Amino acid sequence: MSKLINKITKTLIASDFFLNLGWGLLSPIFAIFILNNITNGDSSKAVEIAGFAALSYWITKSFIEIPIGYFLDKTAGERDDFWFMVVGTFIAGLVPIGYLFSTAPWHIYLFQALHAIGMAMALPSWLAIFTRHIDKGKEAFEWSMETTSIGTGAGIAGGIGGIVASIFGFQVVFVFVSALTLVSTLLLLLVRKNIYPKMRDGARLVSGKPVVEP
Repeated sequence: MSKLINKITKTLIASDFFLNLGWGLLSPIFAIFILNNITNGDSSKAVEIAGFAALSYWITKSFIEIPIGYFLDKTAGERDDFWFMVVGTFIAGLVPIGYLFSTAPWHIYLFQALHAIGMAMALPSWLAIFTRHIDKGKEAFEWSMETTSIGTGAGIAGGIGGIVASIFGFQVVFVFVSALTLVSTLLLLLVRKNIYPKMRDGARLVSGKPVVEP
């Protein structure tokens, strides 16, 4: 694997795997959590809250993601892309901890919006960096590795998320989601120097895109 994909691409794929592994744990049990912990067993109200929670996430993300992408393109270099990606992923990692303390519908909507802000920061920057550093001639292969990692992470998590919740409770699942998202964040930091190194051009220091070896 190390000879097939460069360091930045490998790291971004690994980070995305842990991100989807974490949030995949939450997918099968989120509505049940709302039913038990927010509506006290009122299934009609739980369905309503779950729907508005999704609305809160997607409306917030859709409203701010394009301006963020526009800003990232207009700002020279990759420094902004990298830190938006890291900070956005970190913000997403805090959201499950917020769910632990949620007792009312507006808490869920608030943390869904916060999750949306984090992902609106992380996704355009992740995609931009991945696109710039993908190995020439291996575009289809490396994108297939990325989509496979997403599917594998989400699939594994979807299979065990409900089991973990039934045995250990929702709190443990939320902690796992947060921890795995923070692992995703820490992995991104491994390529900080590779993404925007300083190269000397005569007497002047300039930012440049490196040629990254495996």
